[in-house]
Amino acid sequence: MQTKMSILFYAKRAKTTTAGLVPIYLRITIDGQRLEISTKRYVESSKWSSEAGKMKGNSEEARSLNSFLDITKGSVYDYQKELMQQNLVVDIENMRSKVLGIKEKVYTIIPIFQEHNQKMEALVGVEFAPGTLERYKTSLTHTVDFLKWKFNVSDIDIKKIDNTFISDYDFYLRSIHKCNNNTTVKYLKNFGKIIRICIANGWITQNPFANYKPKIKEVERAFLDETEIENVINKDFKIERLSLVRDIFIFSCYTGLAYINVKQLTLANIVIGIDGERWICTHRQKTDTPSNIPLLPMAEKIINKYKDNPHCLNKELLLPILSNQRMNSYLKEIGDVCGINKELTFHIARHTFVTTVTLTNGVPIESVSKMLGHKNLKTTQHYAKIVDKKVGLDMSTLKIKLENKVIAEKQKAIVVAI
Repeated sequence: MQTKMSILFYAKRAKTTTAGLVPIYLRITIDGQRLEISTKRYVESSKWSSEAGKMKGNSEEARSLNSFLDITKGSVYDYQKELMQQNLVVDIENMRSKVLGIKEKVYTIIPIFQEHNQKMEALVGVEFAPGTLERYKTSLTHTVDFLKWKFNVSDIDIKKIDNTFISDYDFYLRSIHKCNNNTTVKYLKNFGKIIRICIANGWITQNPFANYKPKIKEVERAFLDETEIENVINKDFKIERLSLVRDIFIFSCYTGLAYINVKQLTLANIVIGIDGERWICTHRQKTDTPSNIPLLPMAEKIINKYKDNPHCLNKELLLPILSNQRMNSYLKEIGDVCGINKELTFHIARHTFVTTVTLTNGVPIESVSKMLGHKNLKTTQHYAKIVDKKVGLDMSTLKIKLENKVIAEKQKAIVVAI
């Protein structure tokens, strides 16, 4: 934006000294706003030319004073140029800082990132999940490592973060840290939040992410089909820990609940629904949206199996779930024992609920989305993989409808002919 600036020197006669001298002031006007600063120089009132804005005559005193005023005027124009080069607004406040020599505070990225994470940590369980905090902590670590790798520094002025910086960071994550595309994009998305904080506070004006347009690639989400689910359910595990993990995994397959929600379930989460049947009513920790799920017989069976478990009774929990890490470790054993050629993780149960248990059996995606606690259908569609069996069933239904329509039309034609 083009700014209009004018510079004027004037004698402030209202502040005439007892010796009859008047102080000379500098007035800078930018887009109609004024900044008036004393030059700390004095002149006899009769020797000052208001029209010319300088001392009259050609005496040594006049030449010295006028030369000082010219230098001061040149400095103001230099300050204007500096502000423009620094991509700062040429306004009264920024000019005041330049003229008075007020040093601008330097903001660096690492303390801003650390403060963000500290605030997030204080809100874990209220607004953020523990996993979200861990991802931001990892992002901060990657940022520190990148600065060391690229610039051999431990921190950097946020004004030095530009599009080249972002591109180099992207390259670093992919090449040095061997992150895949989606992981790279997610780490830079976290970094982008810190940049938006800087922009919101007016510490920077340019968005270094303006020309960075990466895309999350669609990932093939694994799930169990009906045969695989039956194999896991019917497998007779002699080792108690594997039997426990199997049961809780199958419970998630028939409820669609994520690990953290299963871990937090208590008897208070079991309520009588609008249909008079038992439901699980909870809130997703990730988004704090309601997740209300009618209990299917298999899920009911597993709840009843552990209702007298000492751990559940002591902790007032619905199921005696292990840590997520141990669950996933044991699930790999279960997958091997059951001959499942997929890397079993607890989250696969959620995918299985969406695909095999509900959508394949004709439950509308809108109902599935509501049970999952998703805020929009687009999120559910990332989980939902409509298998060929469901497509075949849908088309068979359509085929029957079309055939019945043809039969009805033929019968109608026969009646008319008679």
